[in-house]
Amino acid sequence: MISKSLYFSAVMALTCSLGFSQDKKQQDIKAIKSMCGCYEVKFNFTETFQYPKDSATYKPSETKHESALEWVELLEDTSNKIVMQHLLIVSDDMIIKHWRQDWLYENTDLYSFDKGSSWKYKKLDKKAVKGQWSQKVYQVDDSPRYEGSSTWVHVDGKDYWANVADAPLPRREQTKRNDYNVLKRRNIHEITATGWNHEQDNDKLVRDDSGKDVLLAQEKGMDVYTKVADIKCIAGQKWWKENNALWKNVRDKWQTLFDRHQDLNLEAKVDRKALYSLLFDLKPTATKAETDAIINKFVK
Repeated sequence: MISKSLYFSAVMALTCSLGFSQDKKQQDIKAIKSMCGCYEVKFNFTETFQYPKDSATYKPSETKHESALEWVELLEDTSNKIVMQHLLIVSDDMIIKHWRQDWLYENTDLYSFDKGSSWKYKKLDKKAVKGQWSQKVYQVDDSPRYEGSSTWVHVDGKDYWANVADAPLPRREQTKRNDYNVLKRRNIHEITATGWNHEQDNDKLVRDDSGKDVLLAQEKGMDVYTKVADIKCIAGQKWWKENNALWKNVRDKWQTLFDRHQDLNLEAKVDRKALYSLLFDLKPTATKAETDAIINKFVK
């Protein structure tokens, strides 16, 4: 028979453990949501090491330094799911829907990029993802890009999340490179006093049909998000209000496909047009039937 003292000690230990877990989760949520708002962004990428078979003919990617103004809209905010949409503000009259990031707590459903236009469905073990957040990154047309599950870390005054995930070629390389087909991304999202950083150490891989990888080159990326007044991004906020309904229909359609929990294979183009091009051509008043029909054409 358990003594009263041992019983109360066990109860107190459990209570403290649950309390710590909830405090930690709230820290995570605060860090994730702090990435929302208006940011001046500097995108920096450089190829660091090359391992080609023929070094005489190999052409590395040019070093890239670009700047942009970006609005990050909070779309969903629940205790286990946070959704954020990035919008590039070129001018008051030109807004470009950029990438989207979803954060899911203790998520067990993952789509891992294979190669080409294929993603493999993976069921993760509940114990393996305990306390973790999955970051699901989507392309401009809300099709999948890459996903990974890791633990947010809050130590020594630092708040960051680090993960490794396979991804398609980045848009900055899609029309320039055809000598590799997978980008293994080592992502670090770190919250800073002035905003947040997205640091990357990436491998450019050649993956064959058997799944064997050959390392072609490596690159360093550092995207620096500096927080500015939300009023500077008012054009992006207005654009999203006008276009939100259209893109909610698109997200909902993709979700029905993800909920099948099976591998996903997509067409790169239909009638020589990419999916994003067809969706970007739609008016904000386009119906769900229209967006569903377009997406269906790309699903094999």
